[in-house]
Amino acid sequence: MSEKIKKWSLHILLWIAGLGVWQLLSLAYGPEILPGPIYTAKGGYELLTDGTLIQYIGISSYRVLLGWTLGSLIAIPAGLIIGKVGPIRAFAEPFLNFIRFIPPIAFITLFLVWFGIGETSKVMLILYATFFIVVLNTLTGVLSVEEDKIRSARSMGASECQIVQHVIIPATVPFMFTGIRLAMGTSFMAIIGAEMIASNEGVGYLIWNSRLFFRTDWIFVGLICLGLMGFITDRIVGLLGRKLLSRYGVVSTNSLRR
Repeated sequence: MSEKIKKWSLHILLWIAGLGVWQLLSLAYGPEILPGPIYTAKGGYELLTDGTLIQYIGISSYRVLLGWTLGSLIAIPAGLIIGKVGPIRAFAEPFLNFIRFIPPIAFITLFLVWFGIGETSKVMLILYATFFIVVLNTLTGVLSVEEDKIRSARSMGASECQIVQHVIIPATVPFMFTGIRLAMGTSFMAIIGAEMIASNEGVGYLIWNSRLFFRTDWIFVGLICLGLMGFITDRIVGLLGRKLLSRYGVVSTNSLRR
């Protein structure tokens, strides 16, 4: 208990020190250039009272979660198939390694042309940002499964479907969740770029539109909201990942024994 108290006390002191330095820099440069925590809090309260901030957070969160979920659901089975089937892997792996170096923001203009300026283009952009990260991590997980485990399962009479279900998938789950968590950060970057260029709502629109009114406090509010949104979603995904890893470990062992 004393260790936890010391840890939390240190965290609180670091936060207080950080806020103090932030406030001092604001006093040195002026709130118009660098708004301090008090000035930023006032701007956040202003956006909260008129309902703008909650609305924009909800819209951006919906876009990110929808595109990220769809991208993950498509990428995981695709990664398993590419990793398990050699001919498909020989064709797909060079393409994946080529396209993954093109950032999602580079596709914003094309996606607007292909899918319009509505929600579809933004969701598809996030799906793209998610897909390649998750599929490559899943593929890496499949290729990292020890051959001895697969041979042992075959010697016990397991079919290829059973090998995938009880050997490859449980061994690949940690890689899947690593890709999913990494893709979450990329999804937030993608949606901010899309909302800045082609949207009238969302946190990215708030940050971009605030420059017209020279409201740097609103910009800081948007940045803080992005950090909190990403932090909360990452913690939730991490918690679900730990539970699933624990469950899969039990299921995999029991299934092979049967």
